[in-house]
Amino acid sequence: MRQLAEDVHQLHGWPPNAINVYLVGDVLIDAGTRRAERRITRQIAGRPVAAHALTHAHPDHQGSSHAICERLGIPLWCGQGDVPAIETPGGVAGSGPQTWATFVQRRFWVGPAHPVARALVEGDEVAGFTVLETPGHSPGHVAFWRESDRVLIAGDVLTNVNLMTGRPGLHEPLAAFTPDPSRNRGSARRLAELRPRLTCFGHGPPLSDPGRLAEFVDALPQ
Repeated sequence: MRQLAEDVHQLHGWPPNAINVYLVGDVLIDAGTRRAERRITRQIAGRPVAAHALTHAHPDHQGSSHAICERLGIPLWCGQGDVPAIETPGGVAGSGPQTWATFVQRRFWVGPAHPVARALVEGDEVAGFTVLETPGHSPGHVAFWRESDRVLIAGDVLTNVNLMTGRPGLHEPLAAFTPDPSRNRGSARRLAELRPRLTCFGHGPPLSDPGRLAEFVDALPQ
């Protein structure tokens, strides 16, 4: 794994930066697809991990959550609005129309349901970070913000890669997986206003240019 800031590590994956998992202090943030369990547990072996938190309930973030929580005996935390999706078999992949996209999720990504031990809300503290409610991409999407050094774990409010081509660059999340794009843009504007020194995304490499983030968000439709 790669250290990005004090007590913030990004786990290695393949392709690099495609589906990101972070270890923040003793909290594992996100867990990739259900096929990511081995690469995650291998990299965190020997490190103290006390809890597992999710930015949101989508299958490419919760896929290995159940397996890792069971293996390590740790609690699962997620945003209050995403608790039903985490605790329901099939989650968001099983709740909507069966499209090609949800077929991929159901067949390869989504993990088993798991009880949520702590529903995260605005202002909660997680490993020295403050929880920010950032809905739109999912009802209970949250980000994690550390004011002291201006580090942001943004989840999928924005991506720093084109998910269709793999080319780095800022983008809104795919509309097919974002039930409320307008609300998500509001969340993106809120995060950009923080002027983060380092932004860590669910997809794409970290960004250390707050001006670039602000410029992209300012150009988004209202």
